Amino acid sequence: MPQLAVGVEFLDEFAKLQTPIRKLTIKALNTFSEHTHAGMHLEKLSGMRDERVRTIRITDYWRGVVLAPTSGDRFVLLRVLGHDEAVDWARRRTFTVNEVSGVLEVRDVAALEDLAATSPTIPGEPLFAGFRDTDLRKLGIDEQVLALARTLADETALETIAPFIPDNQYDVLFALASGYTIDQVWADVVAPRVPDEPIDTADLAAAVERTQGRLALVDGPDELLALFAKPLALWRVFLHPSQEEVAYRPSYWGSAQVTGGPGTGKTVVALHRVQHLTRTRDLPPKSVLLTTYTRGLADALERDVVQLLDPDERRAVEVINVDRWAVGVVRAEHGQVVIAKEDQLRERMRAAATAAGAPFGPSFLLEEWRQVILANDVHTEDGYLAALRRGRGRGLTKAQKRTVWAAVDRLAAGLRTDRLWTWLTIADEAARLVAARARAPYRHVVVDEIQDLHPAQWRLLRAAVRRGPDDLFLTGDPHQRIYGNHVSLRHVGISVAGRSSRLRINYRTSAEILRWAMGVLGDTAVADLDDGLDSLAGYRSALHGEPPEIAPAASAVAEAEDLALAVQQWHEDGVELGDIAVVARTTRVARQLAGELGAHGIRTAELHEHDPQADAVRVGTMHGMKGLEFRCVAVVGAGRDTLPLPQAVTPATEDPVRHALDVQQERCLLFVACTRARERLRISWSGTASELVPAALTPR
Repeated sequence: MPQLAVGVEFLDEFAKLQTPIRKLTIKALNTFSEHTHAGMHLEKLSGMRDERVRTIRITDYWRGVVLAPTSGDRFVLLRVLGHDEAVDWARRRTFTVNEVSGVLEVRDVAALEDLAATSPTIPGEPLFAGFRDTDLRKLGIDEQVLALARTLADETALETIAPFIPDNQYDVLFALASGYTIDQVWADVVAPRVPDEPIDTADLAAAVERTQGRLALVDGPDELLALFAKPLALWRVFLHPSQEEVAYRPSYWGSAQVTGGPGTGKTVVALHRVQHLTRTRDLPPKSVLLTTYTRGLADALERDVVQLLDPDERRAVEVINVDRWAVGVVRAEHGQVVIAKEDQLRERMRAAATAAGAPFGPSFLLEEWRQVILANDVHTEDGYLAALRRGRGRGLTKAQKRTVWAAVDRLAAGLRTDRLWTWLTIADEAARLVAARARAPYRHVVVDEIQDLHPAQWRLLRAAVRRGPDDLFLTGDPHQRIYGNHVSLRHVGISVAGRSSRLRINYRTSAEILRWAMGVLGDTAVADLDDGLDSLAGYRSALHGEPPEIAPAASAVAEAEDLALAVQQWHEDGVELGDIAVVARTTRVARQLAGELGAHGIRTAELHEHDPQADAVRVGTMHGMKGLEFRCVAVVGAGRDTLPLPQAVTPATEDPVRHALDVQQERCLLFVACTRARERLRISWSGTASELVPAALTPR
């Protein structure tokens, strides 16, 4: 019986097929799996550049493209396309084994020959002039790609050839063009793929096994269907070597950190790290904490853990978000916990400032309390006078600091007297209580979306596990920081020196959408979590698709009408309503949008509604998009008056540094919302476009 390997492109295409075509595809694969031998049921085409390419009939229109071995019975199902498109795709391509990494490569030879014949003369220095041929060959660049690379003038030209050359070779060239050295590219891109055994470039079966992240072996159609029944299974079989290396490293001798842009699989890596810990250690129940910032993200992690781990492994893991765990710790010690509302805090702070003679508004004082006093675990006036004021741009004299301390101390005392808490005072108290315990409550802690945690929450997590090998495993992206917390891990007692990894390939969002979203971030440097700056240099998408739709409207009414038409068109194009999201900056606007869509007969549901059977467009806020993904995303209300949201930005006259950070936070928020789209992104507004919308990419 033949063995089948499937490519990620096939799985993506299969997921988009209409249900009847899916059923016929599975029927064809069953026939193939049960009866195919020595070429039965495979159609050999004329004019193939690679004689091993075949097609398999699914319907009169649909065909599967199969790579058949010259010996053995391992077949690779590469694509599922319409008949003419499948034949054209197959005739243009060849399949080879890379001499350095041993992976299976696919290239559009016809396109490469055309590009080589029409390469223009380069007026200046070529893109890769600084690298020797021998160095490029050592990184796995073959002669055909090397010759083409020498004709490239800039990164735009490199991007043009991306769809036609092998993915692994493009990864190498892209990293070099992004500023990485030969040694860095070897260590980060090439070395994780290099096998221990000698490479036989004629051994297709071995190459398929090595091509992790692009191909996966399945026992048959039943196992293939299981991949779609449990989406997390896709992560298991398509885990990229760079992801596998950090997730399944036998042990880290201390805390470890994984960063990367949206869609690079950070959450996947965190989940697989949990699996590694539970499978390689004898752990008692609830000895591994898997946590994150919000309850919605924790709920999503819980669902994924149930799919990934078997029952025995699952018992070792507790999944809970940081705030909820902190509340439980504090409630066990102090009884009922009541959270003060934001407007209550503002009124109390206003009164405290008046009583203390502090010449500052409540907004400034509350932020000073949160970002300086609570962040630095300050409990005395002297401690505040000596504290670092990270992220605070307005300078204070010692006398002013004393009045600030008096106001904040009065506020805190009043909250204690009235038994009122904030989420940060709960985290602060929980950290103190857990640190005082004789034994830490967990053996290992895995934290996802670390960029949004406050120092008080970090102190709690630091106290949750004893220092030592594999204590904390952290994943996140500073470019997705949307809650304004700026942290130095070293300042809260966590060192990741020598144990930090970066993921650079986006597997969710098309290159066209990603390019637009990167423009949203602008040129401002983003602070990392270790007193440095973070960069997305070398970050790219492995996918291609349609560019974002930029849709200005004359009025809010017209914008809503156009939105409804766009959603209806997506649905008519075969996108399920549940795979469409519509998001706005505020809850009020999001609710208005839900009403407008409903008036057009379009069913809607809240963004985090988890009923997989609910066929409804998800509607919510940009903040709610964290951790989610959809085939189509519409970002509405991206106008000058609402983005940045005025009340979310500190006036520049009050604190210029905080103002800049707040604006950058709004950029990150829009960036997060846009990069949740897998295939289509639509950005709209009425009136004038927001300053955050890239000017070069908006209609004139």
